[in-house]
This record gives sequence, structure tokens and C-alpha cells, in this order.
Amino acid sequence: MASPLYMDRVIAPHRSLSPQGAAVLLGVMMAFNVMVAIFLLVVGAPPVLPFLGLDVLALWLALRASDRAARRIERVQVTAEAVTVSREDEKGARTIWTSPTAFTRVDLEQPGEHEARVRVMIHRKRLTLARSLSPEERVSFAGALREAIRAARAERWS
Repeated sequence: MASPLYMDRVIAPHRSLSPQGAAVLLGVMMAFNVMVAIFLLVVGAPPVLPFLGLDVLALWLALRASDRAARRIERVQVTAEAVTVSREDEKGARTIWTSPTAFTRVDLEQPGEHEARVRVMIHRKRLTLARSLSPEERVSFAGALREAIRAARAERWS
């Protein structure tokens, strides 16, 4: 029989620009560059034309990198037996970190006013979680994770 999950969260980066929006942005940028290119040809400055494509290329590369980063996910599961963190990168490679619930601690570091770092620790090993969340969301996540671990421990020792 599978033990109940006290927490099962998937943390993924939020992207406000959809793929369709990225295509529109790239199209607008290209249209603007075509207008500038026509103007430069009329004025008689054709040596500048190859450089107009560099900004479009840079924007396209930045949008691709952002899209790849959006595919990184982190899954946190808490049961009475273990805390499991599974990370999947943009290529599909998985990394799994597991520790016994009874010995796992949650640490919330807030070095600055607008910073927060959530870590799960066991002995001297530690893992930073929820990097893609905002500082306020990290504080909330740390509280929920602490509560899930407390509830899992209570079940195990009751």
C-alpha cells in the first residue's frame, strides 16, 4: 500500500510571453529592420545592412534560451518515509534527491529584504529549492514544506 502524500508540488518557471507572442515580437522586429534597411539603401549606406540582422539574431537566441529554461521543472514530494526532490532539465535529464522525513530539516535564509533561499537539509547535505519562485512565494513554500514534513512525522510516530 502506498503511503499518503503530504506534499506533491511541481515548481516550474513562469513565462509571460507565449510562443505566439514571441513570434509576433520577432516579426515586428524584423519588419522594423526591413524599414530601416530600405531607408539606409535610399540614403546610400549599404555597408550597415548586415548589422541589422544581428539584433534579430540576438533576440531569437534570447527567446530560445528563455524557452529552454522554462522547461526546467522541480517536483517536491513528502511522505511519511521520505522527502523526494526530482529535477528535470530542458533536455529531460532527471536528478533525484531523497532523504528520510524524520531527519530532514527545512531552512529559510533571508539575507536581504528581497531575497529568500529555501533549503532542505539532512546532516551536512543540503539542497536549494524553488529557485524559480519569487521571494514571497519561496517564504510561503518553505512554510508549506515545513508543515508537510511535520504532518508526515506525526503520522509516522503516532
